[in-house]
Formats: sequence, structure tokens, C-alpha cells
Amino acid sequence: MVPSKLRRRAARPGRSRWNTWEPPKATVLGVARTLTSATRVLDVMRLLRAEDGIEKYYTVNPGSAFGDGLGEYLSALGVRVLTWEEAVRRPFDLAVSCSVHPTMRRLDAPLMVLPHGAGYNRLVTESTGDAASPAGLSRRELMWRGRVVPAAIGVSHPDQIDRLARICPEAVPHAVAVGDWCFQRIRASAPRRDHYRACLGAVDGRRLVVVHSTWSSHSLLGRHPDLPLRLVTSLPVDEFAVAAVLHPNVWARHTPAGVFDRLGEAMDAGLVIIPPQEGWRAAVVAADWVVGDHGSTSFYSAAADRVTLLAATGLDELDPASPAAAFARRAPRLDPDGDVYAQLLDAAGRYDPQDLAPVIDRQLGAIDASGTVTRDRMYAFLEPRGVRVPQNPPHPEPVPAPEPARRPAPTAYDVTGGHDGAGTVEVRRRPLVPGYHSEAEGFYAVTDETGHLLWRQTAEVVARTGVQADLPAARWTDRESRRSEHANVLVAAIDTTRCLVRLRDGRELEARTERTWGERRPPLDAVVLGAAVNLWLTDPARDGDRDLTDGLGIRTGDRRIRVGFTARRDGHGSPAHGAAGLRGPHPEGPATGHPADATTG
Repeated sequence: MVPSKLRRRAARPGRSRWNTWEPPKATVLGVARTLTSATRVLDVMRLLRAEDGIEKYYTVNPGSAFGDGLGEYLSALGVRVLTWEEAVRRPFDLAVSCSVHPTMRRLDAPLMVLPHGAGYNRLVTESTGDAASPAGLSRRELMWRGRVVPAAIGVSHPDQIDRLARICPEAVPHAVAVGDWCFQRIRASAPRRDHYRACLGAVDGRRLVVVHSTWSSHSLLGRHPDLPLRLVTSLPVDEFAVAAVLHPNVWARHTPAGVFDRLGEAMDAGLVIIPPQEGWRAAVVAADWVVGDHGSTSFYSAAADRVTLLAATGLDELDPASPAAAFARRAPRLDPDGDVYAQLLDAAGRYDPQDLAPVIDRQLGAIDASGTVTRDRMYAFLEPRGVRVPQNPPHPEPVPAPEPARRPAPTAYDVTGGHDGAGTVEVRRRPLVPGYHSEAEGFYAVTDETGHLLWRQTAEVVARTGVQADLPAARWTDRESRRSEHANVLVAAIDTTRCLVRLRDGRELEARTERTWGERRPPLDAVVLGAAVNLWLTDPARDGDRDLTDGLGIRTGDRRIRVGFTARRDGHGSPAHGAAGLRGPHPEGPATGHPADATTG
């Protein structure tokens, strides 16, 4: 007879007692070494389904110069995270990494390595030990005491196996062409393009320019650190939105605070910055133009048929035999010191994605099958544990929407443009940055929030853009007319589609955008409206028989809206100041060429 004490012990439930679902059949370890490789391995590990009996863990392989904060990043995602010492003491059925290092030999698991970018391209002698092998394919990284460390080496194109054969022939039997799951998801995200563009400010006719910079002194930012600022101050804000994607190594090396400090002036002028963890893929989908370098994100942009111009090539740190080097040699250029506005417009008319297709096709192979091939290779390691490969191919989900870092909109602009003589005004606004401008090209238009004293005092247009204000619009324009004696036009937003306009002689009109049947009523920007009215009033060739109550067309780039005006009426129902006054010549001529005092503000 079994003693009662032993009976109680035997009846005690096992560890599976605490599980809601069936206990796992296999365990897989995701290995991160940098933030770049971490985000990529997280993406690949999504191909392993928990319902197939797979339990996933993550760890950080220590030692990278760009590895700070990785453990905290993974923990914040809610995944199971092990320290490196814990990971090497436990057996796993598979370890997956999107970077490779000799210390990964310590893992008790077959190791599958994959690229963390578009193939293997960069020469990093600190990792490879030689100046000829690209990182990820070198003997130092793949071999240990005559043995190939990875059980599987994923490459994005079969040509990379030929390069591997020249560098480390012992590793060739372990190589498998898996395509590029990351790019497969980028292509699958095309239906969400409008949503991504809205997140990045490309709305109301604006087109999107995305600046891509990899890391190192050979990168776009390394060569031309002021290029983001030059772009946002050279491109009209109503025609372009500008976003920046920086390699995670830039963030890791210089810290987020350092990045925002370096790019602070550009952010004040409208630049939005994509965080390093996620968002760059959505930016690839959303972009109209890409200004980049030899980094993978620029390459992916060209592969997605975006107009891609390089401001840096990085050929000094690329494997000359790599498709990335061929891309850097062949892609069209942007001259950072030239007229960037004209160059972008010219490139839009000349660019042909097919010119780069032969290079891209050598780097990215079997894109539509990538998820299936990558998944099946991982599941093959798990089959001995009873894990079966799913019957259906994996569905590439759209990438997450970007959540960029941004600052409040600029409050001062240099305005140029013209009137066509038939009631349509073209407006081009460029943001002002203290210390960066020496003289106005046109006239200044500011909001009531600007802190730059000289710009405020010399502005011909002053606008209140906020609609949730305590002071009613009419009282604000009345008060502001006494404060801004130099201004020709004062504008106060009433709501998103209506504004109150006050001219220098006291005349007041209410402006509202007109709506085309079946479409939403366009929003009305108070600064744009004020600038357009000022351009119309100061045009010496303006038809004297037309007045604002006849309506005004406003064009910004390819976008055109129509604005109707209603003159204020007095208590007796008559137009205040007389309707004829709306047709009269403006009492003041244009006052252009104001100096931009770099010491004021």
C-alpha cells in the first residue's frame, strides 16, 4: 500500500497544470545584437506560430557598440527575455538571429542567421577581420575552429551564395536563398499608402520627401549634416512634407536626445523624424521622393519604385562586388548645394525605375515566396519535435503606421508667388529659421505665436491659426490692427474652413472655402489665405473691376482651392465701408526684402 504522503505527492499536478493552452512542443530563441537586428528578428519570428506548439524566447548577444538598451526594448514588448548567460545554459530547438557573431557558438541550438538589411554589403573590419569580406559573410563570423557555426545561412538572392563561395566555401552547403520577408511586407502594405502619408503630413496636396541616412561618416548625415534643414527651408511647405529615417545605429551611438538636438532646427521648420524601432517601412511606402545614401532603406525605396536620389554613395565602405555598390554607382544624384526644389521636380519627370531594376533584381530574389521559404526552413528544424509546417502560406501583414516625432508647426514664413490676373493666386511659403536666412525673397507672413520680434514687426501678414481662442475673431483683428501697424492683412481662423480677414484700412470680410460636389470642403489655412490676399492686393496689374467678393483661387503646387468672401455688413444691412472700396487699389505697395536678423527671436 502506498503511504498517504507519497500518494499526495504523486497526485500533485505537473507544470502543465498551470497552462491554459497545450504545453509547447518546441522552443525557439530569437537573438538580437543591435536594434536593427532585433527589429528584423522580431519580424521573422512572427512566422513561427504559437498554435503550432512553438514557444518563443529572446536574448541579447552582448558586445556590440550599438547594443545599449536592447534588453529593455525587448522587455517592453512583452516577450520572454533571457539574459545571455541564461540563454547559453538552456537548450533550444532553434536559435534565429539577423546578425552573426562567433560567440553565438555557445548556444545549445542549431543557429539560423539572416541578413538584417537588404543583403550583405558593408565592409566592417572590426567584425570581419579583413577589408574584403562583407559583414555577415566573413570567415571570422561564420567559422570557429574549422567548423561552420550556423546550421543555416539565409541570403536574399542566390548570387550571394556565389560571393560566399569565394569568401568562405565551407559555409556554402549551409546557405539557402530565402528572399526578403521584410520587403515582402513592404510591398503588401501598398493599400495603406494614403494612411501612412497622412501620418507623415502628406495631406492637402503635399507630396512626401523622405530623407534616409545610414550610419558612419560616409552616410548622408555624415557627409551633409545640414541637408535636412536645407530641404525643409527650400521646399514650399504647402507642396511638400519632409520626413527623416535614420539608421538605428545613429540613435544608439548619439542617443535620442542627441539626434533631436542635432536636427532641432530642421524639426522647428517642419521636419518629422521616424523613430528607429518602427515606421521606416511605412515611410518607404508613403514616399514620393527619397533622398538617401547606400543604406538598405534607400535601396528598398528604389525597389519600391520611389524616385530615389543619392546625396552620398558610401562606396568606400561597400563590398565592390555587392549590388549595394552597383546601386550607389548607378542611382541618380542630388546635389545638396544646388537648387533642391528644382532637382526634385526635374527628377520626377526623368526618373525611370527600370534603370535600377537589374541592380535590384540581383539583391532581392523570390520576394513573393520569401515568407514561405523562410518559414519552412525554420520549421524543418522543429519537425523532430512534432511541429508540422502550416499548409497555407504566411500572410504578409501591412507594416504598422508611422508615429513620427514632430514639433509645433513653424510660425514665420517667407512668401513668394504671384497673381495670374484672372483671380487665381499662387502661394509659396518657406519656413524661416533664425540665423539661417539673410534676406527675404518675398514678404513675411507670421502667426501670432511667433517669438521673433523683427519678423513680427515687419510681417505684411499676421494670422491667428488657433480656433479655440477666448477672444472672438473680430475682437482679435481689431486689437491686432493696433499692434501690427506694418501688416497689410490680418487673418483669424474661425473654424477649419472659415477665416475672418481684416485689411489695413479696416475693411473686414469673412472667407470660406468652396466645395465641389461629392467632395469634402477643403480646409483653409489662415496664413495661406492672408498671403494670397496680400499677393492679390499688391499686384499692380490686377483687374480693377474685380474684388475679393468675386472670389479668389489659391494655388499651392498642384492643389487649387476656391475661396468665397462675404463683406461685413453694418447694422442697417449695408456693406461696411462701402463695397466699392474692395475694388480700390491697395494703399500700400509691397514691402519686400526685409532683413532676417539672426540675433532677434
